Amino acid sequence: MLTAEQIESFNTNGYLAVEDVLSAEELDELRQVTDEFVEQSRKITENDATFDLEPGHSAESPQLRRITRPVSKHPVYEQFVHHKKILDTVESLLGPNFRYHNNKLNMKNPGHGSAVEWHQDWAFYPHTNDDILEVGIALDDMTEENGALMLIPGSHKGKVWDHHQDGLFVGAVTDPTFQPDNPVSVTVKAGGITLHHVRMMHGSKPNDSNKPRRMFFIGFYAADSWPLIPTGESIEDLNECIVRGEPTLEPRMKDLPVRLSLPRVEGGSIYAQQEKLRNARLSPRAQKEAT
Repeated sequence: MLTAEQIESFNTNGYLAVEDVLSAEELDELRQVTDEFVEQSRKITENDATFDLEPGHSAESPQLRRITRPVSKHPVYEQFVHHKKILDTVESLLGPNFRYHNNKLNMKNPGHGSAVEWHQDWAFYPHTNDDILEVGIALDDMTEENGALMLIPGSHKGKVWDHHQDGLFVGAVTDPTFQPDNPVSVTVKAGGITLHHVRMMHGSKPNDSNKPRRMFFIGFYAADSWPLIPTGESIEDLNECIVRGEPTLEPRMKDLPVRLSLPRVEGGSIYAQQEKLRNARLSPRAQKEAT
């Protein structure tokens, strides 16, 4: 469980880092399975339902930027949606009734690793309330040099920024008045976790180091937080994702700013969506245009 000071910090700033959550054995197992997926990707030449490939990926030099929905792809990944220390931490912030949902394993390979432009998760999947957070499990030490998660403290209490360009949702802030003032890089050792609020403004730069940065993200939602955009899932599907407490048929409504993430560009992942972005800020293309 979190301390009162940690809970206050999360509520004030919108994020938190917690060290030493995984055991050495759990971390080794998670890395081993992830390496096995990278090996499998040698046979893949284009993005599919499991692998999101970096530009330059090949059988000789496999380069992944994401394993999509790993929880449903391997039991080792699945065990972390039931991990006691993680759930105890989440319960401190969301209360006793919650479910998991979205999950992915994002990778930034040494000397490369795609940037993720500034965005808010809330822009992708608004709900009836914002008791929603993302847990990031660090497979490697996350440092400023290898593309640490960048956040704007307190931005989870502010506006919902426009993520549309030419009428299409592109997965990143497009409002020209947005200024990423005073961002912080969240560092954590391998085996630790990060947590950030669903309305938090965040992104990450490419990996400029010679070390990998792999983060396994799992989203957790209060059980009474219901999606405002149809997902195609049944109530049975959602209830099967309850990991603590009980499901409910009574959504809790909260007066919050919402802009629907519709219509969307074709392509699926946030990386494909953001490739359409003209006012990129964190990618190498943006850095080159600024010089």
